[in-house]
Amino acid sequence: MLLAEDMHMIRAALTALLRLEPDLDVVAEVTRGDEIVPAALAARPDVAVLDIDLPVVDGITAAASLRERLPSCRVLVLTALGQPGQVRRALAAGIEAFLVKDAPGDQLADAIRRTAAGLRVLDAELVSSAMEYGESPLTPRESSVLKEAARGSSAEETASRLHLSPGTVRNYLTAAITKTGARNKIDAIRIAEDAGWL
Repeated sequence: MLLAEDMHMIRAALTALLRLEPDLDVVAEVTRGDEIVPAALAARPDVAVLDIDLPVVDGITAAASLRERLPSCRVLVLTALGQPGQVRRALAAGIEAFLVKDAPGDQLADAIRRTAAGLRVLDAELVSSAMEYGESPLTPRESSVLKEAARGSSAEETASRLHLSPGTVRNYLTAAITKTGARNKIDAIRIAEDAGWL
């Protein structure tokens, strides 16, 4: 299998844990999302185990590219948070397995085996939560503006980065606040991040 995890200690621990399994072998390790497809094309793993939060390219985006370039490689995504929006994105991208990082080690090995066998491995609680939150009510532009606000950008800085007027940025922020049912911009950011919409 290919293992993509940007935290060195966690990647080393996962590799060591998985190498204890007689029928599992880690054939490639990467630390960034943009390294996944080239490494998979070189190593030809049956399963790619991907952290969802990777630098350069996130795990879900990388998984979608991997499915295009190497359809025989099945994907299991690991996440620390299991945000509903991320689960929905993963399902929409055709990811076969989704597991939270705090699952016991034997569950990970079992999930890899089941994924390799062609089965879907989805945490029922995560899927239920994703269905409860539903699709993001935000447009792509509202999401972009809210992401900039989450980074601490002012309306003027956001306007400059996104090639908008400051008034248009404020209008998008107001729409995002309304659509998320938030009290203010900070509350809208929290709601959208908790739902995995950002």
